[in-house]
Amino acid sequence: MPVGVRFVTGGTSGLWVIVPAYNEESAIGGTLAGLRPYMPNVLVVDDGSSDRTGRIARRRGAIVLRHVANLGQGAALQTGIDAALAWGARMVCTFDADGQHDVGAIARMVDMQRQSGADVVLASRFLSGQARIPPVRRFVLGLALKFTRMQTRLSVTDTHNGLRLLTREAAKRIRIRQNGMAHASELLSEIAAKRLSYVEVPSTVTYTRYSLRKGQSVFDSVKILFDIVYAAWSR
Repeated sequence: MPVGVRFVTGGTSGLWVIVPAYNEESAIGGTLAGLRPYMPNVLVVDDGSSDRTGRIARRRGAIVLRHVANLGQGAALQTGIDAALAWGARMVCTFDADGQHDVGAIARMVDMQRQSGADVVLASRFLSGQARIPPVRRFVLGLALKFTRMQTRLSVTDTHNGLRLLTREAAKRIRIRQNGMAHASELLSEIAAKRLSYVEVPSTVTYTRYSLRKGQSVFDSVKILFDIVYAAWSR
């Protein structure tokens, strides 16, 4: 364990929050400010950023690991999960860097895991009644949901929500091999293949101008769908 790393105390003892980040200098500071209650067990994986993402994350108190080259969000998540497990994490929460997620959902997910005993807790924006989803994003999510349900037979409601909670055993058994955005569907396939128990909890996703500009283009949406189909055929 690196010098200075220690577990947080209290109700979330042993929880690590993994934040994959690529060129997020304008958002990472605010995201980590919200995650302050979980410091110092917040691990940012700087996925080959060319900006100040890593430096800002360190100044905000996060532990930072860096990929020399940009490998993709799936690869960054696996790097973070492996490191957290090596440092003794008992639960791992994945959290996007762009400020879209509700930090308050983490505590609710931890409570749900303890109440249910589920291996995996998945956040779902569709259980919260949230309706303000950009049209292109809604279209992609709908297709991804249908495809993933057909492939995995899991009755999930949100296939591409980056907010998830894994127990230590689940994190050890799940392997993310898809480096790109298809890792989200691959993770659900792993849950089904490894017969892990799961439960969903409502969460909100805040679509800011920044997040819409960064990741909601038609090209990005088509690429996600291509990655999902490729991931299914390559398993």
